[in-house]
Amino acid sequence: MTYSKHLETNTIHAGKMHDAQHGALSTPIYQTSTFVFDNVQQGSNRFLGEEQGYIYGRLGNPTVRELEIKMATLEGTEDAAAFGSGMGAISSVLLANLNKGDHIIASSALYGCSFALLNHKFADLGIEVTFVDMSFESEVRAAIQENTKVMFLETPVNPNLVVFDLVMLASIAKENQLVSVIDNTFMSPVLQNPVKFGFDIVVHSATKYLNGHGDVVAGIACGSADQIQNIKLTTLKDMGAVISPNDAWLIIRGLKTLHLRVERHCQNAQKVAEFLEGNSAVKEVYYPGLASHSGNKFIGNQMKAGGGVIAFELNGEFAQAIEFMNALKMCVIAVSLGDAETLIQHPASMTHSPYTDEERREAGITDTLVRIAVGLEHVDDIIADLQQAFDQTSKESANKVVKEVLERVQ
Repeated sequence: MTYSKHLETNTIHAGKMHDAQHGALSTPIYQTSTFVFDNVQQGSNRFLGEEQGYIYGRLGNPTVRELEIKMATLEGTEDAAAFGSGMGAISSVLLANLNKGDHIIASSALYGCSFALLNHKFADLGIEVTFVDMSFESEVRAAIQENTKVMFLETPVNPNLVVFDLVMLASIAKENQLVSVIDNTFMSPVLQNPVKFGFDIVVHSATKYLNGHGDVVAGIACGSADQIQNIKLTTLKDMGAVISPNDAWLIIRGLKTLHLRVERHCQNAQKVAEFLEGNSAVKEVYYPGLASHSGNKFIGNQMKAGGGVIAFELNGEFAQAIEFMNALKMCVIAVSLGDAETLIQHPASMTHSPYTDEERREAGITDTLVRIAVGLEHVDDIIADLQQAFDQTSKESANKVVKEVLERVQ
């Protein structure tokens, strides 16, 4: 079909293969590791790139290909590559564009494993990394060196929801001939399309909103045909972070309801953020949908809504944050996002534990910072669970104070 200008239609129809033999409506799962050639010449031609067709599961699969075409359509790029995990996508994209002696600039706050890859493993590979606050154009420009090849960031940032100016950053990257790579997991293509603002490659943890059901680990990279071909023929092929056909099918199925799910996530998150902002137990709320958030000015142009993830700091100390989370009854303590369930986690001790204490402070990740990925439950039930946990925490804290006083008196 000719792809629609409407995302809602493309999540269902883009890339959909026609099952000429049986007429199946649902995309077939090609659960095979290898593909049969009609003859030796055909096999040779496919290996040489002189004939289109599939060779081996690590090099391509029809079910996976439908997912790739669909995601390229949704992000507005020429092509896409699917991976076995979000980190598989990130590491493959970065290493396809970096060599020993090269330099990369990255935002100072990143998902913990992205940070660990850049801050620890890249040093072993002879790749230099500079972390900067990408809110400031001067800091970004000052970090660029003669050997800088790549710019890498997230926006909104995991976990404290800082929003960066994509037009400004893409302009700097193009001016300095840098490959600009952005992790768009928190927004999904429903809320943000970074290539419209000049970014080269968009990556996703497809585990999150794209799949939406908590039963897949996968990644996606979207970019130009040349960029994706380079990645597929080098780091994806040789490092092997390959997605299975079954997981690709689950994401294809999940994408059919992506726009509906993201809409509800955003609606619920907005109400939860407003509740948290007015709660005396909360010191600070970080959510772009709030007028008090510095990134709110980007809604309506760079991003369509605030998303489904909120971060907030509790009034108190580390112990109160733990008490609060342990007191929750419906919200689930888990480290992902984009699922039907509301998931809550403590970045300092969980997703961002690869950071040192000093690195966490520099990235704005405090001991009382809590991240909540708002789910699809009725929002009143989410808020009620949060409120009872706040109430329980204040009671437990008060009881501890009384106990300490009595012990001193005795």
